[in-house]
Amino acid sequence: MKRMRWFLAGAVIAASVPSPVASCQAQTNVPAVIPGVKPASVEHIKIHGAALEGNLEGDAVDRDVIVFLPPSYAKEKKRRYPVVYALHGYSIGAEQWTHEIHVPQTIEGGFAQGAQEMIVVLPDSKTIYNGSMYSSSATTGDFEDYIAHDVVAYMDAHYRTIPNRSSRGLVGHSMGGYGASRIGMKHPDVFGALYIMSPCCLSPMAGGGPGPADQAKERAMASEKKVAAARSPADLAAQSPGFGSAQYATAAAWAPNPKNPPLYFDLPTKDGVPQPEIVAKFTANAPLAFVDQYIGNLKQYRAIAMDVGDQDGLRVDAAKLHEILDNYGVVNAFEIYSGTHISAVADRFQNHVLPFFSKNLCFTAGCK
Repeated sequence: MKRMRWFLAGAVIAASVPSPVASCQAQTNVPAVIPGVKPASVEHIKIHGAALEGNLEGDAVDRDVIVFLPPSYAKEKKRRYPVVYALHGYSIGAEQWTHEIHVPQTIEGGFAQGAQEMIVVLPDSKTIYNGSMYSSSATTGDFEDYIAHDVVAYMDAHYRTIPNRSSRGLVGHSMGGYGASRIGMKHPDVFGALYIMSPCCLSPMAGGGPGPADQAKERAMASEKKVAAARSPADLAAQSPGFGSAQYATAAAWAPNPKNPPLYFDLPTKDGVPQPEIVAKFTANAPLAFVDQYIGNLKQYRAIAMDVGDQDGLRVDAAKLHEILDNYGVVNAFEIYSGTHISAVADRFQNHVLPFFSKNLCFTAGCK
C-alpha cells in the first residue's frame, strides 16, 4: 500500500535526532582543554522582543540571552568587536545550547588557536512547543525579526560592537540551522557571513513515517483528536513532551490562525487527510522551496559555509541546498564530516565555526 506523504516539517526534526533525551543532553565529542587559555566572560541578560509582543501563544516577550565576551573586552575599553549570533536547535534553549557546544571552553579554545576575538551571543527562542522555528507568526510572535532586529539592536546599544553587517555573523544548528538559512536569506542587510550547521526542515515534504498509509492516517487523526481536546497551548504541550510537540511547533509557526482558539493554528490534515491549503503554508516556509527568491541576497554575503555529519539524515537536503547555491553561482563551502547529528557540534564550533568568522568578518570599524 502506498505510503501517505505529509508536508510536516516537524517529522524532519524528530527524525534527525535519536530522541528527546539525546537532544536535551547531547553527548558531543568535546575538544581537549587548551592549557593556559585566557578566559572569556559570560553575561546572562534579558532582551525585550518588540517583535514578539501580542503573540497569541502567550510565549515570553522578555527573552533570556547569553553573551560571551572575549578575554580582552574588560581591559581594552576602546576596542570594538564583531558579533556572532548562534541559534540553538529544537527542544533546547540557550542554556542547554551552551552545554551542547561547550561554551565558553570552545570559544576560549578557538581564540587560543588563532581565531580573532569576537563577541558570541546565544538568544533563547524556545517556545511552549519547544521551538519557534525562527519564523514570523501571529501565534508564536515574529522570531525572525526578534533575532535580526531586536537582539542585534540591543547588542549594538549596550556592548562595544562594530555595528555594521560586515561585522556580524549568523550561525545555527538543526532548527537553528533552519533559522540561519531563513533569516540569512532575508536579512543580508543585517549579517555579513553565514554558517549553517546540520539544518533541519529544508524540504517541503517529509514522509508520514514508517508503515502503510492507514497507519499514517491513524497517527494524524490521533494528533487531531489531541488538538481538539486541548484547552490551552500549555495543556497540549503537557500532553506532548519533547519531540511530541514538534508538529505543533511547526503548525504554530507556519500555519497560524488567529480565528482558531485556543491554540491559534491549523494542522495540515483533517480526518487524517492532507489539506492542500494548509500544506501549501508549510511548503511556503521550506528553504528549498523559497531559496530561488533570495539568490540576490545570498550573493551579498562575504562568505557562506554549511556542514553536516555523514550519519545525519539531514545531509541529503543540505546537499540539495548546496547544489542550488552552486547552480546559481553563490559561492559557498560545504562539508560532510564524520559524525551524527550532534556528535561533533562542539568540535565544529571551536575548530570550524569560529575560524570561519575570524576569516570572514570585518574586525575594524571602517569596514564596509
